[in-house]
Amino acid sequence: MTDDTDRARAHVFVSGRVQGVYFRATTRDTAREHGVDGWVRNLEDGRVEAVFEGPRDAVETLVAFCETGSPAASVDDVVVDYEEPTGVDGFRVRR
Repeated sequence: MTDDTDRARAHVFVSGRVQGVYFRATTRDTAREHGVDGWVRNLEDGRVEAVFEGPRDAVETLVAFCETGSPAASVDDVVVDYEEPTGVDGFRVRR
């Protein structure tokens, strides 16, 4: 069965000026626009962590979004690990 060709999961860490600049809210809105499930949260070290799960092309769109982020963000680096989809449903901002 080739389920992973339809659905992908990306675990993303974004560094730079990505907290306090509406990065999480913009990520949530962008994910919902593209039908991507998952979550996003701030980390104590100043990075943002996110998981995107959905159709492969939509997940790739969200990963590409993280390269620039919200208009006020200044992204220095994006680290992406592709994992097996776990069936996440909906998209939310975690605290």
